[in-house]
Amino acid sequence: MLTCEELLRRACQQLDSDTPRLDAELLLARVTGLSRTSFRAWPEQILTDEQTGTFQALLARRRNGEPIAHILGEQGFWTLTLKVNDSTLIPRPDTECLVEAILDLDLPDGARVLDLGTGTGAIALALASEKPDWQILAADNSPDAVALARENAEALQLPVAVFQSDWFTGLPARTFDLIVSNPPYIEAGDEHLSRGDVRFEPASALVSGADGLDDIRYLIAAAPDWLVNGGWLVLEHGYNQGAAVRAILARSGWASICTGRDYGGNDRYTLARFPHGGSGDTDAQ
Repeated sequence: MLTCEELLRRACQQLDSDTPRLDAELLLARVTGLSRTSFRAWPEQILTDEQTGTFQALLARRRNGEPIAHILGEQGFWTLTLKVNDSTLIPRPDTECLVEAILDLDLPDGARVLDLGTGTGAIALALASEKPDWQILAADNSPDAVALARENAEALQLPVAVFQSDWFTGLPARTFDLIVSNPPYIEAGDEHLSRGDVRFEPASALVSGADGLDDIRYLIAAAPDWLVNGGWLVLEHGYNQGAAVRAILARSGWASICTGRDYGGNDRYTLARFPHGGSGDTDAQ
């Protein structure tokens, strides 16, 4: 029988990962029911043969490239734990920067917010956890993603309404104070699509045309009809797309255009305000 520390040490040697120790600790925590800190406090703990076997089976899945989030069936985002599966993108920490940026905006009490391409519901649910008075809708074109986002909303007891919609086409008629989206933005044929965790994620949530900007162009063009006067649009994009997104927004008549950076210091999202939105406060509720 092996101690926790010995098992973790051997696992780290086997993993081709940017975070081998973290990956191994997360898997061992799932097997033992112990916290990651306990492995450091009591490294001499002995695992049973059954626990060791289960851990090795999970480790084999990780060595094969399967994302930790899929193996565990969950991923932390903001202050929440979200259920995940292979129907959506795995929420990334850098997307939390969008949540921070939105919370810093001067939005009205009871703000109406739309999260497009919601996936697990991560952005919408994080905002709902911070702003219980906001009226938040989320939408995704994938029925499986819609079911997952609804399951997460119910489990967290957060009042987010989730719709199946191809961008705006399936939404009820209303306008919003803010629209946020983490849309597909990877170039078709990008070599990174065959590497790492993205191999296990749906291509429809990743790829958007030859330059990765097709969906962003559409959202920039269509969003004004769904915004109140002076409403905001916040878009996640690739680290090298900030200038291009700002240029598209400027050509389309948006104002207050600003690109924000992620935790690694890379351009990650751009926000803008449309001087004249859709139907103002005359929307149908």
